[in-house]
Amino acid sequence: MLHPDLLDSARAISEKIVALRRAIHSEPELGLDTPKTLAKVRAALAHLPLEWREGGSTTGAVATLKGGRPGRRVLLRGDMDALPMDEHTGLEFASIVPGRMHSCGHDTHTAMLAGAAELLCARRDDVAGEVQFMFQPGEEGFHGAKHMLDDGLVSPLPEAAFALHIMPNARHGAVAGRAGALMASADQLDIVVEGKGGHASMPHDTLDPVPAACAIVTALQAMVTRRFNAADAVVVTVTMIEAGTAHNVIPDRVTLRGTIRTLTPRNRDTVHRLIAETAQGVAAGYGLSARTTVTPGFPVTMCDERAVALGQAVTGELFGEQDWITLPTPIMGAEDFSYVLEQVPGAMFFLGVAREGDDWRSACSIHSPRMFVDEAALPRGSAVLAGCALRFLENGFDEPDLR
Repeated sequence: MLHPDLLDSARAISEKIVALRRAIHSEPELGLDTPKTLAKVRAALAHLPLEWREGGSTTGAVATLKGGRPGRRVLLRGDMDALPMDEHTGLEFASIVPGRMHSCGHDTHTAMLAGAAELLCARRDDVAGEVQFMFQPGEEGFHGAKHMLDDGLVSPLPEAAFALHIMPNARHGAVAGRAGALMASADQLDIVVEGKGGHASMPHDTLDPVPAACAIVTALQAMVTRRFNAADAVVVTVTMIEAGTAHNVIPDRVTLRGTIRTLTPRNRDTVHRLIAETAQGVAAGYGLSARTTVTPGFPVTMCDERAVALGQAVTGELFGEQDWITLPTPIMGAEDFSYVLEQVPGAMFFLGVAREGDDWRSACSIHSPRMFVDEAALPRGSAVLAGCALRFLENGFDEPDLR
């Protein structure tokens, strides 16, 4: 059983959690370099008995709490970087940096992790084992988790790992998760269609790459629906088409860019091959050539069923069973916490932060310039993280399967 006052203790430090969140939110930083954010975290936790490890290729840091007794080792993670976009929330603590906004909630993730550190340090004498608090930059496409693992900051590896991600368009305070694939892999697609340009009034004297590029876009959609089982989702989306310099000039080439999402390594490998074959085959039909480049991104976020059962048990004990939601299907977004879960059994959960009482279905989603977070939900997140750590350190994965 969890300590009965864990949620009350989290609510008691809500002002600290919110203050840190707002301080981070107002000065967002991008990519792997988030020194101001880390400095705010370290200042907020300076009074705690934590051992810090920094350095390497990022401004990431791992703070370790050593409990009063030896035991297992568990990791809790929060990401720190923002997105390159303007904020339009009108909040009094809105971003003061043009072109930057915490519209994915990483400011809340970091603040909730700091809150969990407060809760666990207050129970240090009762903690059997170690807790690693992973403050990670570079989640938004920069592979920050992989960099921190490669730099040896998460060493020795823990025996379990947990993380939270807020959802502004989900019911206030609800916690959601699922065993197996939670989120998709994400790879970048680039296709260059090579032709021979010329005057737009004389297309017969050219090898026009524009019709071929358009045909490739539609052929990719047909390839996905006809070559992959719809129950094992594969998404190929072309989001950019670049070509031409004037209305009366046929260009030499067209560049297509987009994203590839899959839920299994096998489909990931197969779709990469089929994209190249499809692009080249269609281009050849127009007498052209196509060169395909796939840049690997995050792997599939795979959650251990034992870790999910543990998170469900913690949620039920803290808030009641009604606040746990088992997701029926994966989400086709991607997460670089997947790099941690490739090496360590664990899980990521979603926390609903829509304003209590509002119609959460109509709320702005993450990555919106108007995304809103009901900060009253943040102590619940700190309690969930701390509860998962305490439960694992006490019992490991010996919880009953509650699905």
